[in-house]
Amino acid sequence: MAVTTEDIKKLREATGAGILDCRSALQETNNDFEQAIDFLREKGLAAASKRADREASEGVVELYSHGDGRVGVMVEVNSETDFVGRSQEFRKLAHEIALQIAASAPQFISEDDIPQEIIEREQKVAAARAKEEGKPDHIVAKIVGGYIKKFKQEAVLLKQAYIRDESITIQDLINQNVAALGENILIRRFARYVLGEQSGSEEQEQTE
Repeated sequence: MAVTTEDIKKLREATGAGILDCRSALQETNNDFEQAIDFLREKGLAAASKRADREASEGVVELYSHGDGRVGVMVEVNSETDFVGRSQEFRKLAHEIALQIAASAPQFISEDDIPQEIIEREQKVAAARAKEEGKPDHIVAKIVGGYIKKFKQEAVLLKQAYIRDESITIQDLINQNVAALGENILIRRFARYVLGEQSGSEEQEQTE
């Protein structure tokens, strides 16, 4: 698949890497956007990767209420400095993340937050369903793999498609802001409450 100028621009916005590096990453990964980001991070060329190990303890706790108070979200988004944490761009990002949580109801922040027992349970469910449908054994594993991938894309906040632009994920959105603001940004924890439910989603802390 040919690498276009638009592809390169999108990757630059997400990573802050140079034009030639972005072109090379896309060519090496057959124009797979997520793999290209990983490629740049592994090479130490992505801005987000370079800043990922910096401590982020400033930022904001964003509160959002939707549907006349039927859904409430509280999310802590961290930056490295209070200067960035108070900026309009950072506050807008925190608000967008709160909107995402309200609309898409993630269960976890990152893939690493998913307990292994939940993965194993979902694998068993997918395998049993595939066998009930009469799928041959040699493709059950592929079906299970696809099911788990879809589960993570729906349950993990950072892997969810951004509600305003489904061509990028929430991780991509954060990477774009890291490149623009020049600081590490992370989602520390969140809680989502729905009127009538016994309890809200448990708060989680990002392990990265």
